[in-house]
Amino acid sequence: MVKLMVLIVAVALIGFIVWWFFGKHQEAAVAAKGDAHEQNVKVSVDGGYSPSTIVLKKGIPAQITFNRKDPSSCLEQVVFEDFGINDYLPQNQDHQVAIDTSKAGEFNYACGMNMFHGKVVIK
Repeated sequence: MVKLMVLIVAVALIGFIVWWFFGKHQEAAVAAKGDAHEQNVKVSVDGGYSPSTIVLKKGIPAQITFNRKDPSSCLEQVVFEDFGINDYLPQNQDHQVAIDTSKAGEFNYACGMNMFHGKVVIK
């Protein structure tokens, strides 16, 4: 009976781990707020990026304001490989990153260790 219980717990734990790392975890995309001259969006950095998907309008200058609450060293950097951005995010402070919106598309960003990800969609 003990072996059966251990087997059930082990299978449940493996299933949870597979879901956590490989499952699709969708979060609603957030459109930046602004006018015809600028657009802004705030991203909270606490165990990941929230919101993780940001929608920007093409051709309007954009700023993403990151506020890192998480003390881990992994999340102290944000890397936008497509834009050549690799910025340090100070803890408990706002840090603005300017995004080039001249080209439409989907552009990924990640933490310094590439463990946490986000996406900027320019339409």
